[in-house]
Amino acid sequence: MRVLKFGGTSLANAERFIQAADLIEKAHLADQAAGVLSAPAKITNHLVAIVDKAQAGESYQSHLDEANQIFDNIINGLYAQNTNFDRDGLAQFIQAEIQQICDIATEAAKNKFCPDNISATVHSRGEKLSIAMMKAWFQAKGYEVTRIDPVEKLLAYGNYLESSVDIEESTKRIDANSIPKKNIVLMAGFTAGNEQGELVLLGRNGSDYSAACLAACLNADVCEIWTDVDGVYTCDPRLVPDAICLESMSYQEAMELSFFGAKVIHPRTIGPLVSLNIPCLIKNTSNPDGKGTIIDGNIATDGLKVKGITNLDNVAMFNVSGSGMQGMVGMAARVFSTMSREGISVILITQSSSEYSISFCIPVKSADKAISALNEEFAQELKDGLLDPIEVIKELSVISVVGDGMKTAKGIAASFFSALAKANISIIAIAQGSSERSISVVISQNKAIEAVKATHQALFNHKKFIDVFLIGVGGVGSELIEQIRHQKDYLAKKDIEIRVCALANSTKMLLDENGLALENWKEDLENATQPSDFELIRSFIKLHHVVNPVLVDCTTSQSVADLYTNILKSGFHVVTPNKKANTSSFEYYQEMREKARQSQRKFLYDTNVGAGLPVIENLQNLLAAGDEVQKFEGILSGSLSYIFGQLEEGLTLSQATILAKEKGFTEPDPRDDLSGQDVARKLLILARETGLDLELQDVEIESILPQGFAEGKTTEEFLVMLPEFDAEFAKRVEKATANNNVLRYVGVIEKNKCRVEIKEISEDNPLYKVKNGENALAFYTRYYSPSPLLLRGYGAGNNVTAAGIFADILRTLSGGVN
Repeated sequence: MRVLKFGGTSLANAERFIQAADLIEKAHLADQAAGVLSAPAKITNHLVAIVDKAQAGESYQSHLDEANQIFDNIINGLYAQNTNFDRDGLAQFIQAEIQQICDIATEAAKNKFCPDNISATVHSRGEKLSIAMMKAWFQAKGYEVTRIDPVEKLLAYGNYLESSVDIEESTKRIDANSIPKKNIVLMAGFTAGNEQGELVLLGRNGSDYSAACLAACLNADVCEIWTDVDGVYTCDPRLVPDAICLESMSYQEAMELSFFGAKVIHPRTIGPLVSLNIPCLIKNTSNPDGKGTIIDGNIATDGLKVKGITNLDNVAMFNVSGSGMQGMVGMAARVFSTMSREGISVILITQSSSEYSISFCIPVKSADKAISALNEEFAQELKDGLLDPIEVIKELSVISVVGDGMKTAKGIAASFFSALAKANISIIAIAQGSSERSISVVISQNKAIEAVKATHQALFNHKKFIDVFLIGVGGVGSELIEQIRHQKDYLAKKDIEIRVCALANSTKMLLDENGLALENWKEDLENATQPSDFELIRSFIKLHHVVNPVLVDCTTSQSVADLYTNILKSGFHVVTPNKKANTSSFEYYQEMREKARQSQRKFLYDTNVGAGLPVIENLQNLLAAGDEVQKFEGILSGSLSYIFGQLEEGLTLSQATILAKEKGFTEPDPRDDLSGQDVARKLLILARETGLDLELQDVEIESILPQGFAEGKTTEEFLVMLPEFDAEFAKRVEKATANNNVLRYVGVIEKNKCRVEIKEISEDNPLYKVKNGENALAFYTRYYSPSPLLLRGYGAGNNVTAAGIFADILRTLSGGVN
């Protein structure tokens, strides 16, 4: 005998109904089968709403109409496939049942109340009608059907809305030997009967439990739960698309997972099967040939130490603490006896080793009843100050990691806690069972989905995801997009995927939680209607529970830089070539780093100095190793490197500047380069990295241009006027040449001060040959002296800057690129 249970989605319409019937028929032809049915999808919700709204004096007609429509569609669809199907008889039967529901609702509306025993008969009407339709379908095909009435045959104890089945007595009542072998067996799920013969429910979604009880009573070979997924997954595949479908689980693993919130099976389903060692098979109605997941008494890891990650939401945590807890025998017993008396299920318990406090979690719906009962139980202790006021924290979730293999595996807890820390999720409490089969943490409910995603990534998936939110799509930003596209296949081989989830310019923005298609991104952004707004991005990552967001700022905007502290606080890593943030006030400079530390996020800005050259990272590593910078000299501007190099070739300052502008080395207005402000910002960043507390105004700047030169003029007017300064500047070039030196625009850090100056460089200086757009940075330190640590390379250009940003993006990964 095989018992097959079908849930509401498997019975949602005539097509799926027939699909379920075919599976029962196929199983019956191979070996007698029993079908246990839920109500068609949405029906139970409508029935519950009818009772609730009737009691509240609200209209419930729409729910009646929709329920009627669902049943009409199913029976009409079944008749269309088999005209022997008794559509008219079923229609009359359904209308009679609906009329009974209407009569009950009318009475409930009049009394503003519906007792639980009556509510139970309404809530379960969908299962009753599913069985009536399935029985008529098989009779239309010529099969004889034995319908087991669960109210008569399954004895249950409890209350009207949630009871437990007495398997031993129910087995006697069903008497499997009395059922003819040729008959298909059908039984409604969700219901049983009490000792008075009244209908009781087995708890919401209790049809899985019904199937397990029937399987035990029939001593079936297998209990099959047919659902809308291929089996039991390592976590909810709707949250984590790459969740793994498990081939097998032990009974104990399944019970732990279902208890802590796994949605595939009802928490009590496994219990009736264990003593008789009846396997439970979870399969997909839409994929009947799939292997599914087998749950039995065998402990097989399938190579997986962890079998699942669950989140149980809507939890409240109670903390009972105080000096009276220490050494006081029976305090814990009183706490949990109180919960038992009130019929409140305790989900999780944790106690401090000092015995000062004990904490436990319960469903939040029971929180008010629990606090009232505890305050009454411990009234004297609270009055005498032996106990502190009982603390209740709501809106919590329990995240659990479950697996038989955890007992022998090392590092599971460390990986679990580390994943939560990296996702910036605080742990409120921790509990582990003595079996070492599971470990659970209590966290804020609004972080539950991020916690599941992050934990699954850490424990099951070698692939690493980086979700990029790019602001600024000019020259550097555009080049970065192209590099991300170009490197996609290379990174895939390293199990890394960069998803560009947002592109924004100053006015418009594109967003996609799965990553934007980048083939025509310019056109897509041009046609975008979403306004550019960081608050929308922040709301977006909360809505879609993005675990590892990286904001990349490719603008030169001060207003964007001013948002960095909020961006870091919101859980983003920040990667930026924008120098404005690091050269704002020293107070803001420190605040950004503190926010990054508090949020456990990375603030990366290697391209602030030297574009693609690894300047900042090398300097930080040098200082971390205990070295000290005694002096620094560097050519920090690619545009000025090019201009000063051209002076050696005989060009005048104006000629060299115009040529540099034509080749794209300078800013649109070359005065931005010639003023020395950009070099000053870079020098300040380096100085602050070495520990100097300086502001931008502390940097001494020698401008290339005379003070006030061409002030108020347009760029074109400035370039026309610039030759007026050639002769004067040529004198400095000639003087340097006469001394066998060259002129360079140099940033200097020395004796805790910074200056930017035009400097004569001798042939033995490492900066002597640096020109044509190159940067060079010479660090004279305790370790590197008298010969400096020299970093040299092209320090300007969209491609090298984008490459440096790309490297910083990859550095947000905790394990790097291997």
